Parts: sequence; structure tokens; C-alpha cells
Amino acid sequence: MSLKSSSRLARGMAAAFLIATASSPLSAEKIDSAAGQLQVDRIVSGLDAPWAVGFLPEGGLLITERDGALLLAREGQVNRVAGLPDIAADGQGGLLDVLIPRDFAQRRELFMTYAQPFGRRSATAVLRAKLSDDGARLLETKTIFTIAEPTNSGRHFGSRLVEAPDGHLFVTIGDRGDRPSAQDTGNHNGTVLKITRDGAAAPGNPGFDQPEIWSYGHRNPQGAALDASGQLYVVEHGARGGDEVNRVQRGANYGWPVISYGRHYSGLKIGEGTTRDGMEQPEHYWDPSIAPSGMMIYSGALWPQWEGDIFVGSLKFDYISRLSGSDISEVEQISGPMTNRVRDVREGPNGGIWFLSVGEGALYRITPG
Repeated sequence: MSLKSSSRLARGMAAAFLIATASSPLSAEKIDSAAGQLQVDRIVSGLDAPWAVGFLPEGGLLITERDGALLLAREGQVNRVAGLPDIAADGQGGLLDVLIPRDFAQRRELFMTYAQPFGRRSATAVLRAKLSDDGARLLETKTIFTIAEPTNSGRHFGSRLVEAPDGHLFVTIGDRGDRPSAQDTGNHNGTVLKITRDGAAAPGNPGFDQPEIWSYGHRNPQGAALDASGQLYVVEHGARGGDEVNRVQRGANYGWPVISYGRHYSGLKIGEGTTRDGMEQPEHYWDPSIAPSGMMIYSGALWPQWEGDIFVGSLKFDYISRLSGSDISEVEQISGPMTNRVRDVREGPNGGIWFLSVGEGALYRITPG
């Protein structure tokens, strides 16, 4: 682990983690929604910049903290998992997403994304490892993929992981703050990748100069999920306005920075406007920006009326956005004191909606109230 990341962890070693038991959440609050009253239980407290959560089939869950900690929460305890590589915990980079594949029970293999250090530069990378039987450490750790061009920018790592229906991996990559590079398929910036579990280009990819690329022209996709048919959607940050939900198609160009529904932070126009031949339109966009991060498409297990709806966390306005309809639009904002800078949103094993709050440093579970 890098010196900066290690020192931050050392300062945090004394932080007290609190975790709920199955029968006794740390706290429980009620909030209203279009589907009736919701109960929001605080499950884990004491988190430092949490980024992602994943559920283990034997019970318990894994949480990543951006500054470089992987945490295992189960049976009323939270423990750090040893065995991570060096991590560049700087700016928006660090330890980011975690993916627990469908066959974890057989292989105990998991995947994470992180900012891999290269001196003063860093690059989005994908890590594969096995979790020991006791959950104490990572084994057989290997970085299977690193983007082609590390940079000294601490911005726009993207970094969500999704297991494709065929078992390969979708990986979202931000433009790293270099806008024109999102239109250059000679690098990986501003793309969605599709790779094998060994890090190679997946069979059937479009065949760009960088063969791992599935789609391009993205700005900073920080949420990704499959719908019930296996179709991939991503949600990505715009600049000043223009946050987007995109339906990701093989080989498609999503336009950044040539077209956008936002403006530069200076107020100047972005590119050519909002449309151009050969460039895809978003399924939905927000203006003003909500700073979307974390995305889940709901199964309908506990709320049948929400089946197929998209849930997205807002880092800027402190709510969970619910989107619905054949023409996707935001139909509800689920909010309360606990939805403070929502970084990740996931459906749990029993149909509850789980989310990570950066502002509260906590993991929450939503169930019918």
C-alpha cells in the first residue's frame, strides 16, 4: 500500500466500527415514499469515505473505503482484510469498486478497481483476488488490467464493475480530466471496457485500437447496472449540468466532449451542442447536475411497483433518485438525514435497498416500513 494510503489507515485504526446484528440495527428511521413508508436501518457506522459494498453468499458483506481499506462486516464485527496492493489514495482515486461474481461460492474469487500508482501518476486498474475462508486476507492477488496511460490527474477514474451475462466484466473508465481523450480509442480514457476474468479483451468486442473498449465518449461513469434482460446502463457525471443515464451499446460513441447537455464549469459552451450524427443520446439527463454515483436496477422483490426502476445516488443533493418509464425520467427523490452524499446503491440478497452515505460514514438498508 502506498505511503500516503498507509499513513491514512494508521490514523484510522483507532476508529470504532459499529455494526448491527440481524435483530438489532444501530438506528432505525422512517421516511415517506411513493410506495408508502420506508424503514431505514443503519447497519454499519464509522466508515471513512466508503465507495462500494458487495454481498457474500455465505452472509456478511465487503465494503471498500477510498483511502485503501477493504472491510469485512459480519456477525456483529467489522474487520480489515489484509493483502491489498499499493494504492494511490489521492483526489478521487483510491480503492474503489468491488464485485462479488455469481460463482463466488465455488471459486471465492472477487474483483476490485483501484488507482494503481506509477510514481506521481496513477491509472485505473482491475484487481483479481481470492478471499480466504476466514475472510482475513486476500490470496492470489493479481492486477489483471491497467489502462494504457497513467496520468498525474486525481480526477475521473470512473471505476464501476459489472459482471456481464456471459461472465465477462464491464469496467467503466473516466476521461481522467483529459476531455479530448474520450474520443480517442487509442487509449482507454472515457470508455466502458469489456474484459475477461484474466484481463484480456472479451471475445466479440468491436475491435478498436485498444481492443478492450466496448463503448466510448463517456465523461466519468460512476454507476453501472444490468436490467433484467442483461442490458447494461451507466450513469455518468456531466460538468455543469448534463449528468447522463446511458444505455450502453457495443461500439457506440456517447459524445463527450463533442456533445453534452451541460456547460463547462466556467459557463462556456461544451463542444457543438447537444446532438451530432453518429453519437448517442442519453436516456435521461439532469440539469442542474446531481453528481450521480452508484446505480441499481430493482428486481421488484419487496416493492413490485418498482420492478425495473433505476435507483441512483446523488452526491450533491443528498437523495436517491428513482427513475422509471419507457422514456426514462426521474419520478421520485428518496431523501432523509441519512441520504447524505450517497456513493453506492445496491439491492441486497432479500430485496432490500442498501446504500452507502459518505457524509454519514455509514451503510444503510431500506425495507418496507
